[in-house]
Amino acid sequence: MQGTVDGFSYGAVTPLAAYLMACLGGALGLRCTTRALLVTHSWRPAWLALGAAAIGSGIWTMHFVAMMGFAIKEAPIHYDQPVTYASLGLAIVMVGVGIFIVGYRGATGTALFTGGTITGLGVASMHYLGMAGVRFHGRFTYNTLTVAASVVIAVVAATAALWAAGRVRGFLWSVGASLVMGLAVSGMHYMGMAGLGVHLDGTSHTGGGVPEPSVLAPMLIGPLAFLLLAAVVVIFDPMMVMGRPVRLPAERTPGVPAAAVPSHLDRRPVLHSGRRPEHQGSRSR
Repeated sequence: MQGTVDGFSYGAVTPLAAYLMACLGGALGLRCTTRALLVTHSWRPAWLALGAAAIGSGIWTMHFVAMMGFAIKEAPIHYDQPVTYASLGLAIVMVGVGIFIVGYRGATGTALFTGGTITGLGVASMHYLGMAGVRFHGRFTYNTLTVAASVVIAVVAATAALWAAGRVRGFLWSVGASLVMGLAVSGMHYMGMAGLGVHLDGTSHTGGGVPEPSVLAPMLIGPLAFLLLAAVVVIFDPMMVMGRPVRLPAERTPGVPAAAVPSHLDRRPVLHSGRRPEHQGSRSR
């Protein structure tokens, strides 16, 4: 039996809230990745890891906020928590791999393509693994072309976001990039849902409808709390907000690892006594 799907049970509320979550995660992740490109290697892994966790949590939260408005009219919906949380871990890990590639290789050429592809596949994998955690009396089917289109959107969006992280320095430009990224990620989600079909087992089931908020809300508390903590880190770090290095003139090149270009202060020779030689012109004074 074919089930009746409603992806907008609460109207525009869930799509708008989901979009804002995607923008928040994207904005925090982009700023953390940009910050990582402005520091030395010792601090870089921490910033990249924070960026990956922010983007992964934002995308995962966006997905399940949107799923609050998803309903099968003929059957009740439940969620398998281990599979649902596994989709969060998968998103963070795969996004992290892509971000670390760009963080250490630069946001250009092969590194950008590879990092963007892995990150985009992580976003798509999170979506479909999250859908695999939906439990009801039946099964999902997908349109192959729609699934392929959603994966392409995810890869293109991720590549553009990583490029922006390596190239964009101004705060307002980063906000614009996060808005575009949120739109692309949300578009990927609803593109995938557009190709969704529901086949119910046996005869019609009663008691279907939108899952109660109490079903998904507990699972969203942790990622939401993390996003708020990451936002606090961004707010109290002016360099990360503005994307402008302080006293690091050699590290301003976008997409180039901070330690790859030596500072001009370290190019003068040092005497054995530990003092730098004086200019010859100073002796005539």
